Amino acid sequence: MLAPTNNVFHRPLWLSNRLSPREEQELELGEQVGSGQSLGWGPAFPASRDKEGPEVLEHAGPAGCHLLASFTETLLLILGVLEALTKERKPPPPWVVDHKPTARSALGKLLLFAVGFDYLDSSFPGDTGKHWTCNPSWEAHLVSKARAMLVTEQSLVLDTISIYLYAQGQLVEKHRMSDSGMDIQRLLEFLKMDPQKAEDKVFLFQLYGIFLRECADMELVKWHLTCLLESSHLSCSQREGIALSVGLASTTHLEEVWALLEHMGRTRFLRWALPSPESQPKDPDLHWKWVSSTYLLCYGQMAIHAKERILPWVDNIISRMVYYFSCSYYDEILESSFLSACILLTRVLRKEYGAQNYKFTQTPELIQCLLCMLQKEPDFLATLCRQRIILVIVGLSNLRPSLKPLVKSRILQTCLRSVYLLPPIEELKSKSPPLEPAPDVMALYGKTVRALDLLLQNFFLENPSMDELSFLLQLRSAGLAGPGWRVEEGRGSGAHPALPPQHTERWLKSDRSHERKRVVLSIFLLLQYVVDSLKFTEEATPSMLGHHIGLLTLLCRDKDKVTRSHSQQCVSLLLHLVVEQKGRALEFMPWNKAKHFEVKVSKEWEMKLGHMVKAFRKDLTVAQHTQLVLTLLHGLHSHSHLRCDLASRLLLMIFQDAGIKPEQVAEILHSLLQELPGIRFKNVYKTMMKAIAALGNQHTQEVVEVTLSLSHPFERKILFLWRTLATNQQLARKVMTILYMKLKLRPSREFIQPTRQAQLVCLKALNTIYELLYTQEYRGTVRWAFAGVLMGLLTQLHYLLEMGMVEGMSDYQEDILDDKPLGPCRTCLEALKGLFWTTNYWEVFAHVKLLNGWECLECLETYPQGVTLLARAMSHYDCEVKAILGQAIIFLKNSEERDNLVAILIISEFLSSPDVFQHVNQRSMVNFMNLNLKNPNPLVRAMSLQALSSTLMHPKKMALLQSRLLELLDSFLQPEPNDPLGLMQILGDILHRLGDQGVGAVILKIAQHLRLFFEDVSAEVRGCAIFLFGDVIHSGGKKFRQALKTFAFQALVPLLFHLADSCPEVVMKTKLTFLRCAILLKWEFRKELFSKLAWGRGLGAENDVFIYMIESNFGNYHQFFMQALTYLHSPHRNLKLAAMRFIGGMLQDYFADLCFYLKKGDIKTLKKSLKTLREDPDSMCRRFYLNFMGDVMELSHYVT
Repeated sequence: MLAPTNNVFHRPLWLSNRLSPREEQELELGEQVGSGQSLGWGPAFPASRDKEGPEVLEHAGPAGCHLLASFTETLLLILGVLEALTKERKPPPPWVVDHKPTARSALGKLLLFAVGFDYLDSSFPGDTGKHWTCNPSWEAHLVSKARAMLVTEQSLVLDTISIYLYAQGQLVEKHRMSDSGMDIQRLLEFLKMDPQKAEDKVFLFQLYGIFLRECADMELVKWHLTCLLESSHLSCSQREGIALSVGLASTTHLEEVWALLEHMGRTRFLRWALPSPESQPKDPDLHWKWVSSTYLLCYGQMAIHAKERILPWVDNIISRMVYYFSCSYYDEILESSFLSACILLTRVLRKEYGAQNYKFTQTPELIQCLLCMLQKEPDFLATLCRQRIILVIVGLSNLRPSLKPLVKSRILQTCLRSVYLLPPIEELKSKSPPLEPAPDVMALYGKTVRALDLLLQNFFLENPSMDELSFLLQLRSAGLAGPGWRVEEGRGSGAHPALPPQHTERWLKSDRSHERKRVVLSIFLLLQYVVDSLKFTEEATPSMLGHHIGLLTLLCRDKDKVTRSHSQQCVSLLLHLVVEQKGRALEFMPWNKAKHFEVKVSKEWEMKLGHMVKAFRKDLTVAQHTQLVLTLLHGLHSHSHLRCDLASRLLLMIFQDAGIKPEQVAEILHSLLQELPGIRFKNVYKTMMKAIAALGNQHTQEVVEVTLSLSHPFERKILFLWRTLATNQQLARKVMTILYMKLKLRPSREFIQPTRQAQLVCLKALNTIYELLYTQEYRGTVRWAFAGVLMGLLTQLHYLLEMGMVEGMSDYQEDILDDKPLGPCRTCLEALKGLFWTTNYWEVFAHVKLLNGWECLECLETYPQGVTLLARAMSHYDCEVKAILGQAIIFLKNSEERDNLVAILIISEFLSSPDVFQHVNQRSMVNFMNLNLKNPNPLVRAMSLQALSSTLMHPKKMALLQSRLLELLDSFLQPEPNDPLGLMQILGDILHRLGDQGVGAVILKIAQHLRLFFEDVSAEVRGCAIFLFGDVIHSGGKKFRQALKTFAFQALVPLLFHLADSCPEVVMKTKLTFLRCAILLKWEFRKELFSKLAWGRGLGAENDVFIYMIESNFGNYHQFFMQALTYLHSPHRNLKLAAMRFIGGMLQDYFADLCFYLKKGDIKTLKKSLKTLREDPDSMCRRFYLNFMGDVMELSHYVT
C-alpha cells in the first residue's frame, strides 16, 4: 500500500503544529483545490498497490435508471427553482450554529451504537440491525431521477438543497428562508417525496450526497463539496451530515473527494491542531474546533460507500485518521467520531470485498489509537464503547499482514486491563452515573466480556497451535518485549518504560477475588473452545504451558467457589490438550468430568493432589514440569495463606514422588533460594523444609553440586539450605561424604587460572565444610565423617601450599575478629582446627596449639612436622584412631604423593600405640610399608622404614629399650648429671617408643626427679624438664595413673608460678604441662582453662587460671598455700612475684577456708616467711609484707 509521501500526518504530538511560511502564503491566497492531486500531501490516488489476486473492478454505481415523468414537468420545476435562486454562484460564508454540542444527535447515536457486524458473515461479531448507511427504499427512485437530469438541472437541485441547509444554519437572510423553504418543499414534491422530510436534516444531507454522486460536472461537485466542508463543524448533526454527503459523493468521485480532504486538512485543520485546550486561541468563531471529527467521519463514510474500491486507499486513510486522532484535543466528540470511522472502515475490510488480497501496513497504528481510547474508558459501564473498540480490533487483527507478537501482546494487556479492572458485578450498577434512561449494566457487561472472549478466540484461530495458546495465556519470554517496550496510559509523550507485559498472570495473582474470577473464566472459555473445536496436527510442547498450569493450580483452593471450579477445570483441560497431542487417552480426570475435582474432605483432597502430581509427572515434558515447579515456588511468597499452603504441599508431594529429573535440579534450587526468604507463614516454612529434604534424598549429588555453585556458603539463604539437608541424618551423611570427596577434585597448576581460583570445586567444598563445622545441625554428622574430613583437609592443605595459595597466612591473628575473607590456605587450616574443636576433641587442638604445631602446617618445609605432632596428639588422646587409620591406609594406596605422605606420617605415629593392631592386621601393615619403600617421595620411603622399625613391628626391641632406659636413669638420678638436657631428650624419645605399657614403675622415679629441674638456672633445662614431666604423667598407663595424679597435683603450684617465667619458651611448655595435669586430674573447667592459657592476656587471665585451679581442688587450699610459701625465697624474681600474688589472692578470697584448714605450725611458717620480706631489697616484696601482715595476724587468731 502506498503510504503518504509527506510526514505531516505522522508528526508526533509534541512537535510544533505551526504552519510553514509557504503554507501561510497559500492560505492567504486562498489556493483552490487542484484536480486529481493533493497539495503537497502526496498523490491523491495510490500509484501502486500490494495486491494479490484478480484486479478490483471499478465501481459501476447503483443499477436501474428510471426516466422522469415528462420533460414539461421537469422544465416547470427548473423555472420555479430559478426564480428562487440567486443569480451569481458564490460560496456562502461558514455557518454558525447557536447551540453547543452537549449531546450526541440521533444520527450520532446511530453511528456509534447501532452499527454492528454479522460475525457469521464477516468474522466480526456484534449487534445486527438497521444502519443509516444502508440504501433506503426510496434511493433507487431518486437515483433514476438524478440520472435523467441534465447538468444544469442537477445544479439547480444542489443549489436548492444547499440554500435550505444554509438557511437552517441561520446565515441566510430571513426573506430568503421562506423562499428556500418553499423551494425545498416544491423540490420534494417534484421528486415525489414527502414534503415533511424537509424537516429531516439527515434526509437532506443524504439527498445532497446522492445528487453529488450522480453529478457528472466535476467543477460543480468540487464547488459544492468545498462549500459543504467550509461550513460549521460545531454541531454534531452537522458533522455527521457533512460526512454522509461526502461519503456518498466519493462513490463516483473518489479522487476528487480525497484531494479536497487533503487540501482542507492543510488549510483548515492545522490551524486548530493544538496540543492542549489551554493553548487554543480565544477566537469567538469556533466552528472549526471539531473539524478533525468531521474529517474522520468523512473517511469512514468514504470507506463504507466506496466498498472494494477503497481497499488500495486504506493505508493512506488510516494514516490520516491516526494523525487527526493524535493531533486533536481528546474529548467525547473526537472519541465518537474516531470510533464511528473505524467501525465503518472495518466493515469494508472483509473477505467478500477482497481484503485478503491486500496488505495493510498501517493497521498497528490504528489499533494503538483504539487502545489509547480503551485506556481512557471510565471504571463503569454506561455504553457499549468498550465492546465496540474490542470488536473493531478483532476485525483489524484478521487483516494481512498478521499482527506482530508485540502488537498482540499490547492489545491483550490493554483489553484485559480494561475489562478486569471494572468493579465487581454487584458494584457495577452503583458505580455508574445516573442516566435517563438507565442503561442495562448487566447486559453491557455481558456483551463486553463476550467481546473479550471473541478477541482471544480470534487470536488463537490465526495460529491454532499450542505455542499460540501459551502466548495468549502468558508472554512467551521476557525478551519478546525488547528494550523499547512502553506501556502508554495515554497519548503523547507521557509514556514510561515498563517491565515486559504479562497477559493473564497478573490477574491470576491478583489479591482481588473478582479479578481472579474473571480471568479464570476467560481462560476456561478459551480452553473449552480450543478443546471442542480444534484438533492439532503436530506435537508442540511449549515449556511455558507448565507455568500456566502452575498458576491455575494455585487457585484450586481459592475462597471463591466459582474460581475454584473453573481453575480445576482449566488444569484438566490443559492436561487434556497435552495428552491429546501425544496421541493417547487422558488418564487424568477428564475435563468434562472435572466436577469430581471438588474437595469434600481433607483425606479426599490429599488423594486428589496425589493424582494431580502423578499426572504432572506423567504427562508434562521436563521443561513444562520445570516451569510448573518454578511457578509453585514463586507462589510461596503470596499473601494468601491458602495459596502458599497449597504450593508447599504440592512441592512436597512432587519432590517425594520422584518427579524431579536430575537436569531440573539446578533451576529449581536457584528459584527455591530466591523464594525462601519471602515465605510468611510458619507451617509453609516447615513444609518447605521437608520438601527440600525430600529433594535432597532423591538427588543428593545434584543438590550438593548446584548448592556449591550458587554462592558463598556463609550467605544466610545458602546456609539455610545446607541446614535443611541435615534434618535427615542419613541425608546429612551423604552430603558430608560428597563434600569431602569434592576436595579431591584438584586440578594441576597449569590448569588453574589466577582469576578463576575461587571457582575451583575443591575450594567451594572447602569453604562449605568450614561453615558446616560450626553449624549445629551438622555436629553429629561431622563426628561421623571425622576421619574422611580430616584426611581430606590435610591433603587439601598440602595441595594449596603446593599451588602457592598462601595469601593471608602470615598476617593472620586468630585472637582478633576480622570480617576480611580468609585465603584458601588459611581457610583450610582453620577448618582443620575447627574439626577438632567442634567435635569435642579439643584436647588434640590444645595440645598442638600449645606446641605451636598449627604454625608448622603453614608452610611446606615444616608441614611433615606439623602432621606428626597432630598424629601424636590424636594417638595420645585416642582421637578416632581406628577410623583415621582405615582412611590412612586407603590414602596410602592412592597414586597421589601428597596422599601417601599424609598417610605415612599418621601411620608411623599411630604405630607407637599398642592398640593399633586391634584395628588393622599386622601382616597387612608390613606389606603396605614394604610397598612404600619404593615410593618416589624420599620422605615417604624414610617414614615407611621408620614404621617398619617400630617396637610393635619388632617386640624384641622393647626389652632393649627398657634396659637402655634403666642405664640412662642411673645417670639422670645423680645429684648433678653431666648433661641433663641431653639425658631428658633421650628419655623422652625412649618413653615415646615404649608407649604406655612398656615403661613400668620406673616412670614414678622419673616424674619425681624431674621436679628438681623445674627451678634450674638454665631456661632450656627448666623447659625440657617441665615438658618431659607432661609426657611422663601420661605414660604410666592405668596401673600407675593414680600415683602419677599425686605427682601432677604436687606440681600444680610450681607450674602455675612458671606461667610467669622469664623465658617465653618455658612459659609455653609450662602451659601445655599445666593443662595436661588438669586433664589427668579431670578438672571441671578444662576447656575454659585452655582458652585462658592459649589466648588470655594480663591479670584477668591470671586470675581466671588461679580460680580454675583452686575451685577444681576443693579442700586442698592449705596445701597450695604452704607450697607457695617456699617460692617467696626463690632466686627468680618472676616466680617470687607470682607466689606473692597467689598468697595474696588466697588471703583475700579464701580467708575462711584457710582458717579452717591451716594449723598453728603453718601460721608460724607463714609469719617467718613474711618477716624475711620486710628486709628484702625489692620494694614490691616490702609492700607485700605491709599489705598482708595484718591479714596474717588476724588469721593467727582464728587458727587453732
